[in-house]
Amino acid sequence: MYYPDDVIEEVRARNDIVDVISQYVTLKKKGANYFGLCPFHNEKSPSFSVSPGKQMYYCFGCGAGGNVITFIMEYENYSFGEALKYLADRAGITLPEAEDSKEARAQRDLKNTLLEINRLAANYFYYQLKQPQGRPGYEYLKNRRLTDETITHFGLGFANKTPDDLYRYMRSKGYDDSILKETGLFFIEERGARDKFWNRVMFPILDVNNRVIGFGGRVMGDGEPKYLNSPETKLFDKSRNLFGLNFARKSREKYLLICEGYMDVIAMHQAGFTNAVASLGTAFTAQHALLLKRYTDQAVLTYDSDGAGIRAALRAIPILKEAGISAKVLNMKPYKDPDEFIKNLGREEFQKRIDEAVNSFLFEISVIRSEYNMQDPESKTGFYNAVAKKLLEFPEKLERDNYTEAVAREYMIPAEDLKRLVNSLGERGGFALRTPEQERPKKKKEKDDGVRKSQRLLLTWLIEEPKLFETIRGIITPEDFTDELYKRAAGLVFDEYEKNGSIEPARVLNHFIEGDEQYREAAALFNARLDESLSNEEQRKAFSETIKKIKRFSLEERSKKASDIRELQEIIRQKSELNNLQLTLE
Repeated sequence: MYYPDDVIEEVRARNDIVDVISQYVTLKKKGANYFGLCPFHNEKSPSFSVSPGKQMYYCFGCGAGGNVITFIMEYENYSFGEALKYLADRAGITLPEAEDSKEARAQRDLKNTLLEINRLAANYFYYQLKQPQGRPGYEYLKNRRLTDETITHFGLGFANKTPDDLYRYMRSKGYDDSILKETGLFFIEERGARDKFWNRVMFPILDVNNRVIGFGGRVMGDGEPKYLNSPETKLFDKSRNLFGLNFARKSREKYLLICEGYMDVIAMHQAGFTNAVASLGTAFTAQHALLLKRYTDQAVLTYDSDGAGIRAALRAIPILKEAGISAKVLNMKPYKDPDEFIKNLGREEFQKRIDEAVNSFLFEISVIRSEYNMQDPESKTGFYNAVAKKLLEFPEKLERDNYTEAVAREYMIPAEDLKRLVNSLGERGGFALRTPEQERPKKKKEKDDGVRKSQRLLLTWLIEEPKLFETIRGIITPEDFTDELYKRAAGLVFDEYEKNGSIEPARVLNHFIEGDEQYREAAALFNARLDESLSNEEQRKAFSETIKKIKRFSLEERSKKASDIRELQEIIRQKSELNNLQLTLE
């Protein structure tokens, strides 16, 4: 999707980055910049910087960086076009008709067509539910005590027993096999075509913008599998979407309820718990946690009370913790799941259980406790050692001590004895302490050699102090930046100065947004750390050494490619001059 540069820049300039990011992240002013906890990775100390002067953000912890457009793209998982439209609407700007490349237009048209087919399918399933052939599905939902209002609210439907029912309907609408194959709704083979979903109650899966991106189906009778989901498509990624989040994100509650299945979510919403969501036929993932983090930092796990539900909770807890979400676990006993619990004990009792939900760490300890016989001295000692080892997962002493005292109270263990056991295990080092930094997935980073570091430092310096362009004029040019990305960024920065006499790095970054992921690396070029504690003389020396290092490396690279003696002589002459070069920051 193509928009003229001046349109992109107008949208960017009309959306102050501090105002926009403040809607998502709590920022505090520190010097010329604002700082907060990074929304793209879990951290306890703020390393996420927002610069009103540069109109850029940068995280010194994970390397996320960019301008206001890239922030909306990353945070909301928007495409460039969607982010630009969002910010244009925010600023009251009417975007012109976008010009697309042939490939981009084809991809957009395909996505829109798939969304339209899914919408038609959802409407078709909903219609069938109220017809005579849909009676088994309707009776199933009514037996689950769902009201007509709830059925309509979630758009529930029925896939008929005829195996090619939906396929024939879509063909009658003019869609051919090549596009229907992309939807995940059909099996299209040489011997014929048939529906993926038939004789099932249907659950439309919507994204946070209320667009149908997939389906889940519950079979009628004893067929297998009992529940079936859409496969991965250009619209549907089950590891990055949650059932019910389109409704739950609008809830006024400060926490979200995480369930195991569609019916749990629907039953809870019907009972008034409109902050319930569920993963889509897959285990809870890090992507799910990051998606939740956009809307809350608190979650209550309402998984089934059986062994499978307990194991699912134990898997989800560290994932939520890694994303910076505080988790609690709800006690469902004597019933298996939220749907069954609410039907038998009612909404008020379920709310009481939410209020009494146990801290996730104490829940983990209770599961460990169930594995030991506390009447047997050896087994009891084993429990104490297992608890002490678990407590050592807290790297911060204060937090570890708080949990040690809580566990000691819960299980009537002398607190000082438990602390000594924890310290003893820690000193022996019989395990690896886990910290968020160690567990965070490693991001692939370029080799941070001295020359590239110097080039980043120079670009940041030039942005902070544009008058330095006059100091390096005739010495450094964009051609002295050896990496292609660095050279392109330097060319844009130098051009910006020549045209305007100043630099707006956020405007320069516009050139790196659409079509690739280079904007993060480009943003890092403008956010090298400058040591402000240096004296004027130390800064002058550092600046001079930076210029010499960049130029020297550039000349060495040129000498390797020199094709005649004259060029080599010129390079030797410049090297000689470089040794005697004296620069000033004034």
